[in-house]
Amino acid sequence: MSQSLNSKNPVVDNLALEIQTENDNLLEMTKEQIAFKTFDSTNEKLIKQMIEGLGDTRGMVRLGFAQALGEIGKPATPLLTEALANHSNVVVRRAAAKTLTIIADPNAVPNLLHSFLNDEDTVVRGSSAGALARTGEVAAPALLDILASTEYSQDIKGHAAWALAFMGSKASQHLYKALNDGSLDVRCAVIGALGNVAKEESDEKSCNLLVSSLKDPEPLIRTEAAAALGQINYPPALEHLITAATQDTDLDVRKAAINSLGKIGDRRAIESLQTMLNDEQQVVLTLAKLAIAQIERQSEADDW
Repeated sequence: MSQSLNSKNPVVDNLALEIQTENDNLLEMTKEQIAFKTFDSTNEKLIKQMIEGLGDTRGMVRLGFAQALGEIGKPATPLLTEALANHSNVVVRRAAAKTLTIIADPNAVPNLLHSFLNDEDTVVRGSSAGALARTGEVAAPALLDILASTEYSQDIKGHAAWALAFMGSKASQHLYKALNDGSLDVRCAVIGALGNVAKEESDEKSCNLLVSSLKDPEPLIRTEAAAALGQINYPPALEHLITAATQDTDLDVRKAAINSLGKIGDRRAIESLQTMLNDEQQVVLTLAKLAIAQIERQSEADDW
């Protein structure tokens, strides 16, 4: 019996080797055609073969096919979205989502959303979120709807918030409108994304909205705004962060504001931070010490 079982191994090995050789030849041929601009982007059979190559057991070969399909661009989108939705091989679905990230075709958004919300594989879902982020503004309304819904898990909402933040200024008009949304999840995600917009473009409107959010009735919004302001260079925010650090009634807001003062590194904050060294909250005292040390280190570096 053992001889019978062992006799099957060479057959399996030979088949795997044959598939790899076919993929190598296909990849070499298509890369050459793309390089010489002779690739026929209407040849669906050939594109399907390339998509099957996304299931190769070798990572570099999968990457080669993804890059080649990325060079083909939008003509490959319909077949890639079909593979993303229906292919039985999870490796192909994962690679299809990653390839759609390269192409960033707005036409893929509905299919990417479906896979993001419904695929059983976490990598496929995460890669679909990445492709949505890369696609940009056209995907923003749907991501905001996901955040506003009570139907989806915090994991899904976390990916949606990350995608919006990644879009940054590409989604700024949607973010401005959503800042007053009735959903706390939406507003938190918007604050985080606005921090990226402000950092990316030194956008005055985004900076002012973050400063205004330090007075929001919701402590979570104030906390997110205080944290976001620590990532950008916006001098008018300093006095507002000092006020939040010293006077806010919520401990998390104070902690976020103190951390941001340390990151900003403006020596004008030291006096206010020193007043917190006698604070009754031990965590406030500790963070104030750290922030002062951080500011002093930055000042010393600037002197050089």
